[in-house]
Amino acid sequence: MNPLSWLGERIALYLQKPSGGYRSRSTCSPDALLHTIKKGDVLLVDGVSRVSQAIKYLTQSTWSHAALCIADQYGCETPDMAKVLLLEADVVEGVRIIPLSEYANQDTRICRPVGLQSDDIDVVVEHAKSQLGHQYDTKNVFDLARYLIQTPPVPVRWRRNMLSLGSGDPTRAICSSLVAQAFHRIKYPILPEAMCADLEAPGKIEVFFQVRHHTLFVPRDFDISPYFQIIKPSLEREFNPFKFAWHDEESDV
Repeated sequence: MNPLSWLGERIALYLQKPSGGYRSRSTCSPDALLHTIKKGDVLLVDGVSRVSQAIKYLTQSTWSHAALCIADQYGCETPDMAKVLLLEADVVEGVRIIPLSEYANQDTRICRPVGLQSDDIDVVVEHAKSQLGHQYDTKNVFDLARYLIQTPPVPVRWRRNMLSLGSGDPTRAICSSLVAQAFHRIKYPILPEAMCADLEAPGKIEVFFQVRHHTLFVPRDFDISPYFQIIKPSLEREFNPFKFAWHDEESDV
């Protein structure tokens, strides 16, 4: 192992450790999440590690991590959380498959692509699975480590670009670029760049879109994308605000 790779691994181990004093609180029950998430969904995670805090600072977002659901228990009467699988790019272990239970007790958000058939989702999932064994981009590890030494006064408009400084090695990825590349496989839009073509005729301007490179995506892009539906598990299970279990303070008097 060359010295740079060794140092990258040491830094990755440091970044993956929990950030002191921060706790991520789930906004829905693990059971509701289990019953709601579907294959093809993108699960965004708040995150409690040091690297999570750096990513959230740079992207000015709640979300530090993105994972792709590749197997679900949707529609099962007694679903098994161990059978709901996520594919992600981990800082230390690289691209791997983990059970939903890994994030069930953290703050999460389900982002669901719209208009896809099961065959389309299969293509997305299979492409993501083809990346298994690839490593996390340690160039991004070095970039992120700098922000844990001292939080720099970086203008917001520059912070996003600082997360796009990866090595460009096709066998390395960060979490959001891994997921974005899988959806690009079927040309599904996330946050495409609008381009205008002047057709010369008065009042006729055609708008078309250009694909952004997958390495330029961060987790929050799936949240703000107009082409992913935000699914809230607590509302998917016949929520009734008039049957909410409020604590009755008067009964304590």
